[in-house]
Amino acid sequence: MTSWLNKLFGWLSAKRPSLTCDADVWRDGTAELNRRTLDGRRESGAFLIGRRRGSACHIEEFVFYDDLDPHALATGIVHFDGNKFTKLWDICRSRGLSVVADVHVHPGGYEQSASDQDEPAIPCAGHIAIILPHFARRSVEPGGIGLYQYLGNKRWRDHTQSGRNFFRLIRP
Repeated sequence: MTSWLNKLFGWLSAKRPSLTCDADVWRDGTAELNRRTLDGRRESGAFLIGRRRGSACHIEEFVFYDDLDPHALATGIVHFDGNKFTKLWDICRSRGLSVVADVHVHPGGYEQSASDQDEPAIPCAGHIAIILPHFARRSVEPGGIGLYQYLGNKRWRDHTQSGRNFFRLIRP
């Protein structure tokens, strides 16, 4: 009985992750990001839309940059035309969702580049940016990806080491 109560208390008192996603949605979305790299010849990325639940967010869909802006990946690195945000806002409004994070791939590791730090996809404090290493070919799960939260004024909080405590995949 004591063991069961200890587990229950631990579960109830555990800090909820800031970001969650159903494992199947994450797997399918990251596989599509990898496919869009054209066999590792360019970066790819997506806005992650979902629902906010208090201070936590749940990812429900990937909206790929190049679906909104066909030229976003043309140079090999992500360059999203800000005039295309209208399409993103229309998608969010029609589905009753909001942008909860963004994700993009890097050819090497998951560290933020200087341009990642200087030009957040959504330059609002609290926005979460995820970086997948190796063009999303290898591990794409928390613990092996970059997790960064924008604080404003080109400042970021690195949650990478927090891994699953910050971002958790929900398995059925």
